[in-house]
Amino acid sequence: MALNLNALNEPIGPIIRDYSWKDAVLYALGIGSGMDELDYVYEKNLKVIPSFSIAAIFDFLSHIGTKSNVNLSGILHGEQDLIFHQPIPTDGKFVTEGKITHFYDLGQPKGATIVGEGITCDAKGKKLFTNMITLFGKLDGGFGGEAPPKVKIDFPERAPDIIVSERPSPNQPLVYRLSGDLFVLHVDPEFAKMVGFEKPIMHGLCTHGFACRALMKSLVPGQPEKVRRMACRFSKTLYPGIPIDVHIWKIQEGKALWRVINTENQEIVIDNGIFEYGDIPKDEIRFDGKVAVITGAGAGLGRTYALELAKRGAKLVINDFGGSRDGLSSGQASPADKVVQEIKDLGAEAVANYDNVATVQGGESIIQTAIKAFGTVDILINNAGILRDKSFMKMEKDIWQSVEDVHLNGAYHVTRHAFQVMKDKGYGRIIMTTSAAGLYGNFGQTNYSSAKMGIVGLMNTLKLEGEKYNIKINTIAPIAASRLTEDFLPPDLFQKAKPDYVAPLVLFLCADRCPVSGNIYNVGMGFINRAAVYTGKGTVISKGIPRPEDVQNQMSKISDMTNAKIYTHLNEQVGDLFNAFKAPEVKSETPKTGDTKNVADIFKLMPSRFIPEAAQGIDVIFQYTITGNDAGNWSVSIQQNTCTVTQGIHEKPNCTLSMSDIDFMDITQGKLSAMKAYTSGKLKISGDIMKSQLIEKLFKK
Repeated sequence: MALNLNALNEPIGPIIRDYSWKDAVLYALGIGSGMDELDYVYEKNLKVIPSFSIAAIFDFLSHIGTKSNVNLSGILHGEQDLIFHQPIPTDGKFVTEGKITHFYDLGQPKGATIVGEGITCDAKGKKLFTNMITLFGKLDGGFGGEAPPKVKIDFPERAPDIIVSERPSPNQPLVYRLSGDLFVLHVDPEFAKMVGFEKPIMHGLCTHGFACRALMKSLVPGQPEKVRRMACRFSKTLYPGIPIDVHIWKIQEGKALWRVINTENQEIVIDNGIFEYGDIPKDEIRFDGKVAVITGAGAGLGRTYALELAKRGAKLVINDFGGSRDGLSSGQASPADKVVQEIKDLGAEAVANYDNVATVQGGESIIQTAIKAFGTVDILINNAGILRDKSFMKMEKDIWQSVEDVHLNGAYHVTRHAFQVMKDKGYGRIIMTTSAAGLYGNFGQTNYSSAKMGIVGLMNTLKLEGEKYNIKINTIAPIAASRLTEDFLPPDLFQKAKPDYVAPLVLFLCADRCPVSGNIYNVGMGFINRAAVYTGKGTVISKGIPRPEDVQNQMSKISDMTNAKIYTHLNEQVGDLFNAFKAPEVKSETPKTGDTKNVADIFKLMPSRFIPEAAQGIDVIFQYTITGNDAGNWSVSIQQNTCTVTQGIHEKPNCTLSMSDIDFMDITQGKLSAMKAYTSGKLKISGDIMKSQLIEKLFKK
């Protein structure tokens, strides 16, 4: 089976894992902690060993394997990198979201590597750690992809500064596996021999945990909260009970290199180890290395956003045409230049741009300024605006068009070019600026309110197109003192409505930790609330074409907003429309998988769920051995584009799948993924393991 290259950058998660102090203690016991390390195994003053993080989100690794379609019979955990942002609480919730970031091709004989990255937060959205996993698929090379980058870590030629000796117990995997990695390779002697090992092997991440303990003991004793990063490459297999040495070299303040050595044969078990440590950085949203483009940033809100982003490490492109509030006077460079100088005085980087967002060329030039100066764009804040207010009957075409050109067309012109950059890199944050006038209406501003509501429509579709590429886009409706609001806000309110009150929301929505996309927020003077379009349940008023009188008679039901809902996609609303006319479902003669009540039902159903066109050239026999109260044996033969199911044991199956009746039902009904069942030991596969991956292709769900 080929790797699923289309899985690149597809979102994974959120994957949620609840845990308690007992889970942290069980993990510590599984990696060798005992009475000499009570802080890790006794709840009185409990601290969590940082490497608990990867064991506690083992499901994320399974999702990468499933999405990538890596060949299970050749999968290995190649590399691991953990970056810690906060100490791990002793209990709580892990919420992990991520994606596959790279597929690398080592060539057909050597295999392929799949790189996944996940960010884990607590239940409140506070970022705890970033987890980068590299899986090695030794049977998946030769797909024509790029080779992986060569990373060389130069270890000192001197002897290690510190050597910590450990001896994992012969029974170590039995305890460690209870933390989540139940793969049978670490416990089942028959399976281990079948795949080429003498006996069950140590979990690589269990040895990784032993190394973490050794590094902490040597460099940050009793202070796991000071661990900032732990990276490594898994090199060789280790059997339980074999002693190991952790070799540690201090490279500089706060950084060490490390290896794990098998002391019996001196093989390097874990290589390329990096360990970084130090005081906990302040928990704040930072934009170090990020490039932000802000339109209309020569004064008011745009200037405030720019200064606050600069203080937090961003590089800025300050766009301002320099025109008057109504857009009629010619542009001038001075507003943008003044803000650039203010940013440079803070010690940050910024360049000015004087293009007009109202033109196609201007939008492209603004983004090109960022590319030329800083190489990329991470953040775009569409803030530029003008006002030309008139009552509707006095609003001539040029007055209408000039406002549309700056607000709606301007947002399009700049966003279109920024979006391409963000799509290519798989990351972006975009802020649109609407107005209460657009959301709710305001006398004399039909041009302005129309443009501002159009911006919401632009966001609604871009949130869908950007989702796959980690581009999050949100819209704010600010109430703030600026040249656009000085006539609208009363003088006393104008003084209180500083742009400073709007900037915190904007910066949060620009941050990598921002969890939302497609939302609208009113913000000003320290108050924020979310605005949204709610849709009522409605009613079918006639089976044929209704009369106006039918509408009149049903207006109370049509207008009822009880249990109204927010749609996030056009298809959701259209689906509800069609469903309103559906008759109650009549049970089909052919049962669906979810309607089945026992194992035998599933096998009776299989031929009707078979996809003949997917079986072209396939000749395979699957043997199922089901245990439990609903036990039995069934063989499934796929030959000449047909499926034949026979109760009993086939003499020469290509692939045998063994599991309990409960797990079989859960897998076939979508409650348990086959990958997770396999890696946890619930599903055992013998014979040609690769053939088992055909099953999902051959049968409808």
